[in-house]
Amino acid sequence: MAIWQADISSRPQQNEQGETIWELVICAADGGWFHTAICSQKQVNSEWIAAQLKLAATDKLPQVIQVFRPQSWGLIQTAAAKLGIEVVATRRTVALKKLLQQQVQNYGGSNYQPLAIESPPPLPIPDYLVGEKWQFVTLTAGQLVADFADRPLPIVSMPDYLLPPHWGLGANVAIPGVIIYGGRQSMRLARWIAETEPVSLNYLGDDPGGLVLDAGLADRWVMLTFNDSEVSQAAKLYEARKRLVHGLHFLLVTPDDSGITNSGIWLLQSN
Repeated sequence: MAIWQADISSRPQQNEQGETIWELVICAADGGWFHTAICSQKQVNSEWIAAQLKLAATDKLPQVIQVFRPQSWGLIQTAAAKLGIEVVATRRTVALKKLLQQQVQNYGGSNYQPLAIESPPPLPIPDYLVGEKWQFVTLTAGQLVADFADRPLPIVSMPDYLLPPHWGLGANVAIPGVIIYGGRQSMRLARWIAETEPVSLNYLGDDPGGLVLDAGLADRWVMLTFNDSEVSQAAKLYEARKRLVHGLHFLLVTPDDSGITNSGIWLLQSN
């Protein structure tokens, strides 16, 4: 299936008429090719984007276009709909983000942040979903794959491109994670997490400390809070371990600590 990635946003430059420049960037999901086009702000519309999508198609149009910027979503979706293309919202647009970062020098150097996205303050998860207890854990890459990748759990989200072998990590490398023991609400919590489309689970702050779930394109949820110094040190170790394994980590939701039944697992990655 042909998959493209696309983004449209303003640039810190103006044309000869003093109008803000907008740039459309399109590329193959594997980074094999790219297409760019610029226009003034008053020219930005779905018709112009649809025309550029046609120009980018040297052979045929894709079945799917992936978009990571919330502000780009509406325009690109409207344009793609005119051409019968599905648009998927995802932060996992590696090729596109790499391309945008390479273009920084063309638009003001280091002061320009092409991947910057405004994120709202994190919201607390619904009270009825709060687990009974939780803990930081580690599993070896081999355990993670063998015990969960092909296991018939109700919810499993471990895409191939995030599996440790894809990143060249050996079977004995420790992958950090968090287990939430949800008790009777375990399945409801797992379904809720799945619906948010989780991306990463990150430690935030010390007073109080907390774990924030980044989800969707720009959503943020406070999953857990704590003000214990030992837990804060464990959280910092959790973050340090993530940095050693390309940001990989996991979230496991289970009813209890019996190890018999699990509700859902997600393999995640911090930027």
